[in-house]
Amino acid sequence: MKYLPLVWHNMWRRKVRTTFTLLSIFIAFLLFGVLMTIRATFSLGVDLAGLDRLMVIHKISIILPLPASYQAQLKSVPGVDVVTHNTWFGGVYQDPTNFFATIAVEPEPYFGIYPEVHLPPEQMKAWLADRQGAVIGVELAKRFNWKIGDRVPLKSFYRQKNGSDSWEFNIVGLYDGEQGLDKTQFFFRYDYLDEARNPANGAGTVGWYVIKIKDSSKSKELATTFDDMFANSQAETKTTTEKGFIDGFAKQVGDIGSIMIAILVAVLFTMLLVVGNTMAQAVRERTSELAVLKTLGFSNATVLALVLAESMFIAVAGGGLGLLTAWAIVSRGDPTGGLLTPFLLPNRDVVLGVALMAVVGVAAGLLPAAGAMRLRITDALRKV
Repeated sequence: MKYLPLVWHNMWRRKVRTTFTLLSIFIAFLLFGVLMTIRATFSLGVDLAGLDRLMVIHKISIILPLPASYQAQLKSVPGVDVVTHNTWFGGVYQDPTNFFATIAVEPEPYFGIYPEVHLPPEQMKAWLADRQGAVIGVELAKRFNWKIGDRVPLKSFYRQKNGSDSWEFNIVGLYDGEQGLDKTQFFFRYDYLDEARNPANGAGTVGWYVIKIKDSSKSKELATTFDDMFANSQAETKTTTEKGFIDGFAKQVGDIGSIMIAILVAVLFTMLLVVGNTMAQAVRERTSELAVLKTLGFSNATVLALVLAESMFIAVAGGGLGLLTAWAIVSRGDPTGGLLTPFLLPNRDVVLGVALMAVVGVAAGLLPAAGAMRLRITDALRKV
């Protein structure tokens, strides 16, 4: 601690250079925080997906429906625990820009298959008692300031038997869940949709099936069994694990994780060069001063530690402010209004960011510090 004033004084000998170096590192770690958040948006859903949950979709495309009659046949297969289905509703609230995931489900089977989705028992009971009831995520409730008891109208591509495209729902529950869970979805009862929609809008069909199996090691075998059951039918199927499906869906727009990592490696390598150059210049400018310190009795290890401490301070101060600013931005929520969900900076990436600051500080200052440590007093004074 007694050497901190010396480190501080040396760091600010060239105020402009130090300021721009700190700013560069600040921007680098601000970018790190934002890119890691975007990467998490595309990967956390995959991390939460279950290997014991299979998704059965239409062989051609997930947008094509499947017959509701498939459910009984799927339930009859040995090794199957629970079978339920989801149907995409495509609802919007008041304005086309107010779009969010709206899905018709079977309440009890759906929440039984997804234990990571938390809904209070009394709210589930209220949902089962109200055919027009809906359960929404806590983040969606915050977005529109909805609360339990509100009646919400949504428009959809589905039309009712009277020709209207407007549907009324009663908010009866708010679900929450683990970190990374999408809390912006709107769930309502499938029986309400199927009974009220125009027969021309696919009455008696569902969007896709979700199947919980008893043994995840048999997922490939059961997937083949399901698809063989409906081979050569009018609605052939394609079955995969939920984890595989979500991962494949995310990668349709590219391998986001690899893209983010590539950008960050380039940025951090550049910052390493910037800080390293700053420290090399600082050591060259203080050659005579370092010689005086050694003359006064400072050991080689102490000189090494002083230069490394200066490099570490620059990296940690600039990087810490950048990461803190990124966290503050992310904490304000998804700036797209729901397209990036879940929008958060995972704790593991915060820890990784702190570790990277230390790595940049040590790596940038190591060579200049080693040069200062090896400096001979007579050679240094000769250059004065």
